[in-house]
Amino acid sequence: MKQIRFFILFSCSILLISLVLISFEQPNQTSIITYGEPSSFKVHALHVPSQVNFAGELMQLDEDDLMERMDKELLVNTYWQSNTLLMMKRANKFFPQIERILKEEEVPDDFKYLALIESGLENLRSPAGAKGFWQILRTTGREYGLEVNSNVDECYNIELSTRMACAYLKKAKERLGSWTLAAASYNRGIAGINRILKKQQADNYYDLLLGTETKRYMFRILAVKEIMQAPERYGFFVEDAQLYSPLEYRTVAVDTAITNIARFSKQMGVNYKTMKIYNPWLLQNHLNNKSRKLYHIALPTETAP
Repeated sequence: MKQIRFFILFSCSILLISLVLISFEQPNQTSIITYGEPSSFKVHALHVPSQVNFAGELMQLDEDDLMERMDKELLVNTYWQSNTLLMMKRANKFFPQIERILKEEEVPDDFKYLALIESGLENLRSPAGAKGFWQILRTTGREYGLEVNSNVDECYNIELSTRMACAYLKKAKERLGSWTLAAASYNRGIAGINRILKKQQADNYYDLLLGTETKRYMFRILAVKEIMQAPERYGFFVEDAQLYSPLEYRTVAVDTAITNIARFSKQMGVNYKTMKIYNPWLLQNHLNNKSRKLYHIALPTETAP
């Protein structure tokens, strides 16, 4: 029995050594897709810009603290390639709608990157209960006029939630004095940022000593903006055909209850899944609407009016 065990162990050892030697004899094998070209895969440190611009507000990264914070977020978003590629693809789908609303509401275009880092442009729900592209809490949504209940949740309505975010940001800009501080307040709250400014006798975000999340917040926005405006500089090559198509839709006004949304969807020329994709704020298979509120339901543009 001992001889048999020894023979098995000896055979396994020989096999393992053979496999290792074979792997050394095939140096061109790689898990990186090279599309037939020689692999040049290397991990590089990144060039950190000497200054950054957010919403027209310029900041020099002339302190070690500021440079290192920017470096961290550039590295995280450059080398978490799958996540950044998905953000690029989704941005092509949803940015046109967000950009239009920001322009109409007179909020700087750079705030689209705030929505991007908040949710990755997915209708997520955080552990704290923040929802949608703009990660809006139930109480905040209601405070700004969104309908939030078990039947309808307009935090998931891209049009209405973006306009709500604009209202908040304009209020924050008026109270705090800059768009950068307004953006930071989206993470910490207007009162929270104002309290820190007074305590530390500072007047801008970059001079503040902050907790980890708020400390990273603006630099996450700035890093994503930097990468998405010059993707090839950071090693991202995405063909136009690989981007997700912009969301094109028309709306139908409804001021009555819908007893069965699946049936209503068929009447509108789409299936239930498509209806929910275009209108994630409709939570159930019916719309109560006892108050005869006017809702605007989105449908693919190719459906017949």
